Amino acid sequence: MARLRIPVTPEDHTAGDPDAPCTLVEYGDYECPDCARAHAIVQRVQKHFGKRLRFVFRSFPLTQIHPHAEAAAQTAEFAAAQGKFWPMHDLLMENQPRLSIGLFEELARELDLNPAALVASLEKGEFAERVRKNFNGGVRSGVNGTPTFFINGVRHDGPYDYQALVGAINATLAGD
Repeated sequence: MARLRIPVTPEDHTAGDPDAPCTLVEYGDYECPDCARAHAIVQRVQKHFGKRLRFVFRSFPLTQIHPHAEAAAQTAEFAAAQGKFWPMHDLLMENQPRLSIGLFEELARELDLNPAALVASLEKGEFAERVRKNFNGGVRSGVNGTPTFFINGVRHDGPYDYQALVGAINATLAGD
């Protein structure tokens, strides 16, 4: 069974109680249709478990098949640097069919971020190394597609529909 090789740190994008008994890590791609479907499922799972679950998102852009995934991941990191990772993350997932520089600028405006600064950041590749670090950590952990989930450090190889994730998390909580 594959294990998460890069432990969750304060540098990760986390939602939920940092002391939760269960941590769900997702390696995802903002242009992946399956990740967009998983996004709504993860939100339901988070509500279901409340303070018992911490959620971590790490970008894993599959650039050979998703030409906007890298820029979207860097856009999320740009927003994160200004304390707005989760709002940008949600907007990118919810607007996936429209991913483009124009959309990134529109979303930046919506979140009161500077669109010109975002474009400059993308042109410089200001957050490319952070995205690459997440990607490489995923590869080291056995990620070869998106979305890939880890529950308390163990890769979840089953389906990622709501019932399957809730069941796997419940089993993990019961085993701990």
